[in-house]
This record gives sequence, structure tokens and C-alpha cells, in this order.
Amino acid sequence: AAVSTQRGGGHCRGCRDMKHATQDELKASYRRLCMLYHPDKHRDPELKGQAERLFNLVHQAYEVLSDPQARAIYDIYGKRGLEVEGWEVVERKRTPAEIREEFERLQRERDERRLQQRTNPKGTISVGVDATDLFDHYEDDYEDMPGGGFPHIEINKMHISQSIEAPLTTTDTAILSGSLSTQNGNGGGNISLALRRVTSAKGWGELEFGAGDTHGPLFGMKIFHNLTPRCFVTAQCGMQFSSRGVRPGLSTVLARHLDKNTMGYLQWRWGAQSSMNTSIVRDTKTSHFTLALQLGIPHSFMMMSYQYKFQDEDQTKIKGSVKSGFFGTVVEYGAERKISRHSVLGATVSIGVPQGVSLKIKLNRASQTYFFPIHLTDQILPSAVFYATVGPLVFYLAVDRLIIRPYVRAQKEQDLEKQRESLASGIARKKQEAEAAVLLMQESVRRIVEAEESRMGLIILNAWYGKFVTDNSRKHERAKVIDVTVPLQCLVKDSKLILTEATKSGLPGFYDPCVGEEKSLKVLYQFRGVMHQVLSGDTEALRIPKQSHRIDTDT
Repeated sequence: AAVSTQRGGGHCRGCRDMKHATQDELKASYRRLCMLYHPDKHRDPELKGQAERLFNLVHQAYEVLSDPQARAIYDIYGKRGLEVEGWEVVERKRTPAEIREEFERLQRERDERRLQQRTNPKGTISVGVDATDLFDHYEDDYEDMPGGGFPHIEINKMHISQSIEAPLTTTDTAILSGSLSTQNGNGGGNISLALRRVTSAKGWGELEFGAGDTHGPLFGMKIFHNLTPRCFVTAQCGMQFSSRGVRPGLSTVLARHLDKNTMGYLQWRWGAQSSMNTSIVRDTKTSHFTLALQLGIPHSFMMMSYQYKFQDEDQTKIKGSVKSGFFGTVVEYGAERKISRHSVLGATVSIGVPQGVSLKIKLNRASQTYFFPIHLTDQILPSAVFYATVGPLVFYLAVDRLIIRPYVRAQKEQDLEKQRESLASGIARKKQEAEAAVLLMQESVRRIVEAEESRMGLIILNAWYGKFVTDNSRKHERAKVIDVTVPLQCLVKDSKLILTEATKSGLPGFYDPCVGEEKSLKVLYQFRGVMHQVLSGDTEALRIPKQSHRIDTDT
């Protein structure tokens, strides 16, 4: 079903534009298109064949639009809704709300069949770099030793972790995770298996079993439960077995929505590092704010952070935080930005007492995280702060201009070319159908023009659809447009033309001349003997004639 009525024009196109059309409007448009495309009205064998093909398309579309259930399915979910298996056993005469529920049920059944094919891999790779020799130099006599004249930079720690999820049933999931760590020549690893069951719409429970070479076996349990629509609680307990005995641990978190964008948390932890923590987190479209206070052994601190989100295509964010406690004070500031469809790059400068100055670089690639903390100095040196701030910024701007932008541009062009190739046969078919429709419209358009001329009505002089190049900076690009004067004139009824908010490539006699690119409709028309002109976006509603379209001939 790919046709529906354009109000005022009386022609048919995408069903999604028909949510408010009445059955009388559908019947009127159907009759008009049947008269236009009826094979018996054309004697030429080639035109007769083309008319028969278009006539059948109109009839198939009307069958969907005149069926209340099929039309409701299409209005809600489009063509893919009609293709979902199972509608034939659904009771007819259902409301749109009931149809939506039934569609979601059928979707869930299809998702269940795909459960065994899905995993959710997540991973982290962290590489710690000790670059303190760049700023904390040894005495001059050290430079006389072989290699002493060059700063000594080394990797002093690494951490790798990975996890995958394996759905067992619609309610049960197994999570397998493992990690390896090393620091200053000493390291270890562990592996764990967690089994999670969704007990109801309000909660789930999880059992965890683990083991490692530095710690003994681990047994843990975690539960989550929604107490109210605005409040939930999590509780976690565990026992770590080692040669020193059993180390139990327990933690609980109580969270509540304070308003639409604000959450409040209360946390209590008992075990090796007992503490109580309270925090407030406010997250909006343009900002993220966190205020936290912790009292515990051995760490007590107060922390405040703020993040500003720019509303740009690259989702740029800048952030800053202050954290102060028994361990000292740390000030951090940084930024992150989307560098490709699945990658986000961020850098943070950390300045603290007694920690010194560090630069933290993080790259998120889909569900993988790559983290590089670089320790620059144990002291707070202005030179270290300056290079930690300016260095990454200059490096990013250079890489962005020389590598990232050309790569993203090439990737978009490659994706667009693949899209064109995959749709080439369909576009060729639609082009052929559009050209056939234009030939079949000639006689009807001639009569419409004669009638409009007799009443000084609406005459479409020229109409073009596609990509127009108007920006001087894009002169090298080629315009890609098609002449749609005839099909647009055929939509005129009683000196009016009304197009709804939908892509115009589905109109009779139209097709998409530039897949994946921005398109417009340019119309030069005459009304009551006066010239008018309008340029409309592809999905913008259009109503002509209009006084604002009039061409001022006095200037």
C-alpha cells in the first residue's frame, strides 16, 4: 500500500498522510485515479500496459486504505506493520490502541525467536603512563649516563576487562566477565559468572560466582526493586574467601526522583571500606550536575561536578569538578566530543594535592572503552598544567582537520553511494513508473489547463523537484532535479493545490532524483494572470496560490 489522497488535489500517495482523510475523500481520489490510469482509456499498446500496471497499484493501495484495520496498522507502523506475521488471526474491528498492543505482542514474539542470537559485549582497556620525568628532572650529573639526556616514560599499569551477556530465556540472562590487571610488575586476574532473573516488572535478582589468583572464591547476590514509580532500592551482599578467612560485604542504595530531572541517592556500605554516601544528580538536556557527600573509613569527602552540553551535531560537552576529603583536594576539568558515528573522545586534566597533575584521555568506541591516565608530575607545576591543557587541544584540532573530518566525509559519501546502489533497481523502477504516469496524465492535464485558463485560475508554468545548489560555496556540486510540471498541474483542483507534510517523492509522476540528499520543490505558477514563485522543502506542507508567492514586477 503506497498511495493515499492529497487533500485539495484529489490524488493519492503515502498512506502515512492519510490518518485524517475520510472514506468519502478516499473514494473520490480513488475514482479520479482510476479514470486517469484505466487501461481502456489508452489505445497505444505501450501506454496501455503502463496504465494497467499503475491501475493495479492504485487498486492495491485502496484495498489497504478502505480496510479500517489495515489502515490503522499502516497509520501506526507503516509498511513494516503489515509485513509482521500473525495479523490474520487477530480479531477485526479493533481500536488503534488495541492494534498497537497486538503489534507489540507480535514484536515480542519475534524478539524471543532472536534471543539466542544476541549478546551485549562490553570491554575496557586501561593503560597507565608514568611521564613524571618530563617535568620532574634528575640532577645534571644524571645526564652523563647513557640515555640520561632523554625523559624516561614508561607504562606502569594496565587493566583489561570484558563481559558478554547470553539470554537464556525471556527473563533469565547469564553474564560472563573477566579482567586482568598489572602494576609495577605485579598482576592478577579474575573471572565471574552472574545469573540474572527478571522477577517482575518491578524488579530483578542476580547471583554471582567468581574466582581469581589474588583473591579466593567470591559469592554475591544483588536485588533491584521499584518501591514506587518514583523510588527504587538496590541491595548487594557478598563473601570473599581467602587464606585470611572470609570477608563479608554489604551495600544498599535507596534512590528517589525528586523531580522530572533530579535524582536523590542514599548509600550505605559495610565491609572492608565502610561508608555512608548521599548525592543529588540533576540531568537536563543542556547540563548535568552532581553533589555528593561521603563519610567513611578510610575515605570521607565532598564532591561537586558540573557538565554543560552543547546542542551541536558533535554532542560537545565541557565539565569541571572539585573533590576534597581526608586524602586531599582534586580539581578536574575537561571536554568530550563525538568524533564519528560510534566514537566519543574525551580529555580531562586532574590537579590535586598530593596527587600532582595528570592527563586522562578516554575513547569510547561503541561498547568498548579505552582509557589512558598519564601522570605528569607529583607537584603542581604551572608548566605541567599548561601543557596538559593546551597540548591535547592543539593535537585534537590538528587531527580533526587532517584526519577525522576527511574520514567522516569519505565515510558519509561511501554510505550514500552504498545506499544508492542498494536502491538503484527500486529507483529505476519508480522512475519508469513516474515517466509512465506523466505520459498517462497528458490528456487530463490538457483539460485541466483549459479549464483553469477559462477562469483565470492556477496554471503551473514550471515545476522542478530535487537538489538545488544556491550556495556560492557549493558551486562545484551539480544540481539534481526533475521536471514535475505535468504531475503537479494534474494535482490542481478548483484553482488550488494542497500538499501535506510528507516527502514529495511519492506523488504520482514524482521519484527521488538524489537519494539521501536534501530536496526541495520549486514552482513557478500563474494565478489570475499574475506570476508567482515558491521554493518548498521536501517534507513541508504547501498550499498555492498565496499572496506571499507573488512576484513583484515593479522592481
